[in-house]
Amino acid sequence: MSRAPTHHQSRRAVVTGLGAGALSGPALAAPAQKVVTMLGDSITAGYGLAAKDALPAQLELALHRLNVAAQVRGAGVSGDTTADGLARVDFSVRADTALCLVALGGNDLLQGDDPAQTKANLIAILAKLKARHIGAALAGMRAPTQIGASFAKDYNAAFAAAAQAEHASLYPFLLDGVAGNPALLQGDHIHPNPAGVKIIAARLAPFVAKILK
Repeated sequence: MSRAPTHHQSRRAVVTGLGAGALSGPALAAPAQKVVTMLGDSITAGYGLAAKDALPAQLELALHRLNVAAQVRGAGVSGDTTADGLARVDFSVRADTALCLVALGGNDLLQGDDPAQTKANLIAILAKLKARHIGAALAGMRAPTQIGASFAKDYNAAFAAAAQAEHASLYPFLLDGVAGNPALLQGDHIHPNPAGVKIIAARLAPFVAKILK
């Protein structure tokens, strides 16, 4: 979510292919794996984590535990806002993607961006994916009321409104079960630690699996 130092993540070095499991050999007649691409920010990019502990890798493992043959591909860039995601969605999400999970918006909150613009950007991202015949779903974020009740209300509503506008499935809160729990967060109290990522993946997997099936 927060902008990471340049030595941690360059905007040009988009993380791709995190958690891509090796396909079984033809002799095993393994089912074809559907590609799930996560278009996101530093949470998707695995800020502060080893690749195996990042959300794309853990979500793929969680899907496999549900007997869902899927490859989860990370397309996360630390610091990206919804505007940044809109600017790169066409080249960050490959054509072989069966489902793109849009997990952006946290940096819009941190920067105090207008919730109306956040909503418009999310709608545009979903529309671009639809135009390419790529399935799309949206993972929401939530703002604490301490930053201002009116702003928080508008920000929180932006995700549901964007999903409704483009008839996309909505996972209400990406950090459900993790936000606010220091034991599940890194020292910055924003990004999940490996234990936190596992919880996010376990809760998110049934949502993704239902869409893929």
